[in-house]
Amino acid sequence: VQLQASGGGLVQAGGSLSLSCVASGRVFSNYNMGWFRQAPGKEREFVASINWSGATRSYADNVKGRFTISRDNARNTVYLQMNSLEPEDTAVYYCAAKTRFTSGTYAYWGQGTLVTVSS
Repeated sequence: VQLQASGGGLVQAGGSLSLSCVASGRVFSNYNMGWFRQAPGKEREFVASINWSGATRSYADNVKGRFTISRDNARNTVYLQMNSLEPEDTAVYYCAAKTRFTSGTYAYWGQGTLVTVSS
């Protein structure tokens, strides 16, 4: 599956951004999806995930209550709504996919979209 993330940009602290990730090449509903991010000089970290049907979601503690992950299987798209953004949220955000039929790791990654939050 190929993943194309978009929606990043520059926003002031306290603002909002919505990221999108469009999948192609495979049946989207066969994949659990996740968002990850990597800040400058830091390792990549988990942000949020959603299962293939959208019924199960999980969040990193540092974004819980501010970020919302969702998906539209008819549009082959997963979203990340980010509210109350903080300078610490500045990072390249990546969407990722893993098949729902096994318990493996995320095997497919998008190219990343840069989010910059100014103070």
